[in-house]
Amino acid sequence: MSGAPDGPRALDPTGLRPRLPSPLHPVADGRFARHGVRLLLKRDDLIHPELIGNKWRKLAPNLLAAAGRTLLTFGGAYSNHLRATAAAGRLLGLPTLGVVRGDELAHRPLNASLTRCAADGMRLHFVDRSTYRHKTDPRTLAAILCAVDARDAYVVPEGGSNALAVRGCRELGAELRGHADVVAVACGTGGTLAGLAAGLAHDQRALGVPVLKGGFLEADVRALQDDAFGGRRGTWSLDDRFHFGGYARATPELDLFAEDFERRHGLPVERLYVAKMLYGLVALAEERAFAPGTTVAAVITGAPPG
Repeated sequence: MSGAPDGPRALDPTGLRPRLPSPLHPVADGRFARHGVRLLLKRDDLIHPELIGNKWRKLAPNLLAAAGRTLLTFGGAYSNHLRATAAAGRLLGLPTLGVVRGDELAHRPLNASLTRCAADGMRLHFVDRSTYRHKTDPRTLAAILCAVDARDAYVVPEGGSNALAVRGCRELGAELRGHADVVAVACGTGGTLAGLAAGLAHDQRALGVPVLKGGFLEADVRALQDDAFGGRRGTWSLDDRFHFGGYARATPELDLFAEDFERRHGLPVERLYVAKMLYGLVALAEERAFAPGTTVAAVITGAPPG
């Protein structure tokens, strides 16, 4: 199916009026101040009410490239990327297809996240976990496209991270030039970190806080930068200690931390990504990982589900 949308907005996502550059706010936090560190919050969660944070930055260039075709993408049952893609489809008049990990979910009531995707018009297709693991294999992908009758769909990878998305996230780094010494971001697939680092000035560095365990992300970020820029760009590193058990995992300790941060700063803290990154920054400050006089910018890439 062609999935041709009505109207020109599908070819120009900027018609949705994103708030760019996103706001950059200093916050007073004694856990940083007592070590001589200044904390800034880069409020990418305020870019757009439905295409939040790095989801906007990664999806916008892919929406242009889709040129009106059906968007097909991948995610787990709680994927923020699926929700953002579904919302983009509704707002721009684009058909969307979500390939969901876990065929056992097909016969269960949809959770709140997938319910929202369906309400936004996304057609959901559940696949077994083995198929999902091999989704980038050309034969597996072709079989999926055939099964959902969308052979001409525009395919966006899991998490939205491809070369176009990485180049889109480079603008995040450019917006932060001259404002911080260290810029921290939570990482799922690594695309935001890959682009952020490329956009920063030579005297700045990016710090990625993976929310999945496994220690595989460095190779993925390198590969994304190779695809987007032809090689490594910027100064960046990863700290794998703050995943709290892996994706979609949290602990009472993390919940208490997030609630405390909310009370201190009036910021609703998203738990799967943002809370882990903020927790990591507080821990690093306590470890004196940042020299006195350092300015750290924390990128707020998402908001709690509403």
